Amino acid sequence: MTDSALFCLCRAGFEPELAAELSERAALAGHHGYARTQRNSGYVEFIVEDAAAASQALPWSNLIFARQKLVRLADLRGLDPSDRIAPILGALDALGAPEAFGELWVEHPDSDDGKPLAGLARSFGNALRPALRKAGWLSKLDDPRRPRLHVVFLAGDHAVLAQADPDDSAPWPLGIPRLKMHPDAPSRSALKLEEALLTLLDPDERARRVRDNMQAADLGAAPGGWTWVLMRNGMKVTSVDNGPLRQALLDSGRVDHLRADGFSWQPKRTLDWMVCDMVESPARVAERMATWFRENWCRQAIFNLKLPMKKRWDETRVCLEAFEYQTHRPMIVRARQLYHDREEITVFAAPR
Repeated sequence: MTDSALFCLCRAGFEPELAAELSERAALAGHHGYARTQRNSGYVEFIVEDAAAASQALPWSNLIFARQKLVRLADLRGLDPSDRIAPILGALDALGAPEAFGELWVEHPDSDDGKPLAGLARSFGNALRPALRKAGWLSKLDDPRRPRLHVVFLAGDHAVLAQADPDDSAPWPLGIPRLKMHPDAPSRSALKLEEALLTLLDPDERARRVRDNMQAADLGAAPGGWTWVLMRNGMKVTSVDNGPLRQALLDSGRVDHLRADGFSWQPKRTLDWMVCDMVESPARVAERMATWFRENWCRQAIFNLKLPMKKRWDETRVCLEAFEYQTHRPMIVRARQLYHDREEITVFAAPR
């Protein structure tokens, strides 16, 4: 019998951080369990008595280190490569799910061991989909409103069968939004801010919070990747950095470059946005970001916290708690380790 569990995907190497986050958040919500994982596997299993209830108590949008959150249905080991479909249909029959699933996603962890399974995932999905429809386990037409069925291959003979609530899970396979590097972007860091706007704001918020002719500041801007994203969204940007910006940004007429220290500069009036990707200790960045809100220098912000090599969950929790406390006001705070992040997390913050 398969243990009741949450199954979460993450960046390879950050399994301990996700395990610690799930354990602490679940315990605070009254769902005591334990995490099981291996370093660099790209996933964490959180064993808990009632995974469905624990999933509801741990909204995906609140999790920092989880790219995807699923409720595990079955752990299928020793699959015969000549017939992997029959065990999946058998597992579903044994579970007796109440209704057909709306979609099928066949995936793999984003890890060194998982990436070679991408071809198998694609081809198997094409074979499994009609079999599920014939058996009544998958709607005839994709229906994103219904629970989504996931098959996650961990090896050629090992797959996890899971389900997701479309309103409480990542809307992209593997939990990875597919963004392309624009040829005019000054640096790849532009993808981080693009992903942050896509991931940390919902469509209604993006329409309301990201508009033409807003005033923004980019602290530690050089060479200008984040400035470029703000400018592309119609904003007028003050780029603060002692280093040079790409000339095309200056030629746009929408960017003012101030050669100054992002940690000491302050605006003369309240700005709509402040963004910051400075390489500094996370505690110092969090403190400076809190100052911006406490002094009412900006209405909303996106910033990165560069994490240490050890105790990264502890550092994350301490810095975010300190940031909220030091703003001296009720705040909306959302944080996530984005696909385009590395040893860092990205935070969106705004007053409530």
